[in-house]
Amino acid sequence: MPGQPTRNDDVDWDSWPVQDYLAENYRALHPSDAAVIAHHSAVYRGIAPGSAARSVEFGAGPNLYPLLLAAAASRRIDAVEASAAGVRYLIGQLTRGPDASWEQFHALCRELNPDLPPSLPEALSAVRVVHSDVRTLEPGTYDIASMNFVAEGVTEDFTEFADFCGRFAHSVRPGGRLVAAFMENMPTYRIGPASRWPGCPVDSAIVTEVFAPLTDDLRVTRIGPDASLPDYGDSGMLLLSAVRRMPSR
Repeated sequence: MPGQPTRNDDVDWDSWPVQDYLAENYRALHPSDAAVIAHHSAVYRGIAPGSAARSVEFGAGPNLYPLLLAAAASRRIDAVEASAAGVRYLIGQLTRGPDASWEQFHALCRELNPDLPPSLPEALSAVRVVHSDVRTLEPGTYDIASMNFVAEGVTEDFTEFADFCGRFAHSVRPGGRLVAAFMENMPTYRIGPASRWPGCPVDSAIVTEVFAPLTDDLRVTRIGPDASLPDYGDSGMLLLSAVRRMPSR
């Protein structure tokens, strides 16, 4: 019906333009990503090295730096990704070796958390690529869950956005750690010369409202827009850290 929001299942994610996305966002280390890395590193520094048996990158996409960030704390990292294009890229990075552009990201991650393995391939050695829809994950499977630019960038429907966030929160055991980044006020957006993808404009109040009933120690902070990135129509980024709430007795 006209006017109906685009939902996740309406989109051909297998055709996600990986190389255009990387060229626009990750061939250089932008200030906003440095801010995300600093925020996430502070969370991971508070977790004993190797203490997490399993971590998950919830909708990994082709972005490697969240996987690097989890490397010190985690003995195994599941990069769960539904897009065939994203899975091909991730598997290629692990089997043929990562693109040289990721070295600058690894250097910053390790500067902020010296417990990370000293080389980029070593930091990715615990990663296992899982070609699957994140909505099929068994609740309570992981000790740590990370989600970066996913829930607000896969649907135009606020109810579906909240559902993705709820599934993300429940992917960890009670007491498990959550760390996430969202684009603030992200509209439907363009990648490359032509392709368009759904966006769900959210702000700190919406993110807080969604996560507050599910978590403790919830912190949501904001960073402003990054002029070095393409203008996708967003107004900055939101950074989240939290602990999944323990069940009440």
